Amino acid sequence: MKRREFFGLGLTALVATLPLSANDLRKEKPSAWIEKNVFDGKKPTMTGINAAIKDLYGDVKVEESGIKLKLPKVANNGGQVPVAFKSSIDAKSVAVFQDVNPESLVAVFEINDNMVVDNFLKIKMKQSGDVAIVVEGKDGKYYMAKKSIEVALGGCEG
Repeated sequence: MKRREFFGLGLTALVATLPLSANDLRKEKPSAWIEKNVFDGKKPTMTGINAAIKDLYGDVKVEESGIKLKLPKVANNGGQVPVAFKSSIDAKSVAVFQDVNPESLVAVFEINDNMVVDNFLKIKMKQSGDVAIVVEGKDGKYYMAKKSIEVALGGCEG
């Protein structure tokens, strides 16, 4: 057996033994995923994000600190808006929100003791608006970072 094949099989065996779990939050907290976005025709509001945070976590106080959120000033394509975020907070979960699509909640990541909050993903946004990241800390507090982004070409036309 070649050395690369041996190491590949060893890595596969290691990954296969790790405990994996996933919660279906669409079933557990369906109200966080339904349309609540308010758009007055001129400027999107944070109502969609705030309503989704309340539905996901309940009535919690969210402080804006502890998270670095990186977005481009202008996204050329709303179908692929790059979102990068990192935090050194001892986290229980991380949620990604945006305020221009019908469903404000984009994703929720459950964090275990061996994970580092340093993620990159691409989301769809039909127009310019805000993106927010909320970290649920193991200390029982909630932290948020929020930024606006301009979208040159909408990503939800079809």
